[in-house]
Amino acid sequence: MIQSGILNPHLLALLARVRHTNTLVIADSMFPHWPAVPEVDLSLVYGIPTVPDVIRAVLQHWKPGVAWIASEFEVHNPTKVRREFAQAFGDVKVVPVPHLQLKARVPGSIGLIRTGERRIYTNVVMESA
Repeated sequence: MIQSGILNPHLLALLARVRHTNTLVIADSMFPHWPAVPEVDLSLVYGIPTVPDVIRAVLQHWKPGVAWIASEFEVHNPTKVRREFAQAFGDVKVVPVPHLQLKARVPGSIGLIRTGERRIYTNVVMESA
């Protein structure tokens, strides 16, 4: 029985399928469903878990080379939220791109993790190193 780290078997299975240069999406609670992209839904209620919660958990098991976030994130979120995301990412290179360009990266992803996040423009696409 797993006693530490990620306990969700569906999330663990998704992470195990991500290979070199594959992408993984961590999305807010309002992100649209993409029928061709396998989804692991972790949302419980609004705000639980947050995208940074999931980033921190995922980064314990998996190393991205780069992450993309909507450039609108910087404009629409206060400093406290931006700092929370920066701390969750640690030393991962984060590249802001327009929201529509971020969404254009979703169809080729190995999977999408839906969170309870309710803050705006907090979706992330990460590419495996």
